[in-house]
Amino acid sequence: MIIDVVGLILSIGTSFGFILIVAFFLASAIKVVPEYQRVVVFRLGRLVGSKGPGLVFVFPVIDRVVRVDLRILTLDVPVQEVITKDNVPIKVNAVVYFRVMTPANSVVEVENYVLATSLLSQTTLRSVVGSVDLDEVLSSREKINAELQKIIDERTDPWGIKVSAVEVKELELPDSMKRAMAKQAEAERERRAKIINAEGELQAAQKLSEAATQMEQSPITLQLRYLQTLREISGDKNSTTIFPLPMDLIKPFMDKYFQKGEGEAKK
Repeated sequence: MIIDVVGLILSIGTSFGFILIVAFFLASAIKVVPEYQRVVVFRLGRLVGSKGPGLVFVFPVIDRVVRVDLRILTLDVPVQEVITKDNVPIKVNAVVYFRVMTPANSVVEVENYVLATSLLSQTTLRSVVGSVDLDEVLSSREKINAELQKIIDERTDPWGIKVSAVEVKELELPDSMKRAMAKQAEAERERRAKIINAEGELQAAQKLSEAATQMEQSPITLQLRYLQTLREISGDKNSTTIFPLPMDLIKPFMDKYFQKGEGEAKK
């Protein structure tokens, strides 16, 4: 009787151990892969391929699984000290947006694709910004972003990575350069103001010339202008009124005076 009980206990323990082994095997063999991930499977060291999403079955012990995220990653490129083509030292940083398109290549072709992309972005940023003038860096930001995106995307393509966008985030200039640019902007605005003022003087002179020509053709306009001027003066409540004296009234007296002076000089 005792032997039967011991045998029953041993059989139950063996069955329970077998169930544990099967449960552990299934837990190790079945992988749940989310929609935004893929698993790269290596069987005995050889690449099998990428699998997912959903339930993925692998062989424990002989299969090794590497998970790869397919979502867009944001990489903040650290501040880089760059000397532009016109020998101006600046500090610039950028943001890189990329995602994995081929999970197998991102695992097999490069050890750490995030670190490799970061280092490549830093060197490319220094190279591109250092090959242009400061004015182009300030005014052609979109062109530089497109060139950075093109170069980084071409170099990371063998790694199965797609660079969707590169944006130059901040640009820091030396204080001396900021003061020089402020003086340049001030001088440019003064130049524009002088040009506008000169153009206004030219237009005013042209209109005055046309008005003088019109008054010469019709002398009555000068009299009308005179009356209008008197009206404007009287509207200001001034106690002094100015009356212009025509030169034709005093011209005979002036001619007589000069003739008399010439006669006395001859004597």
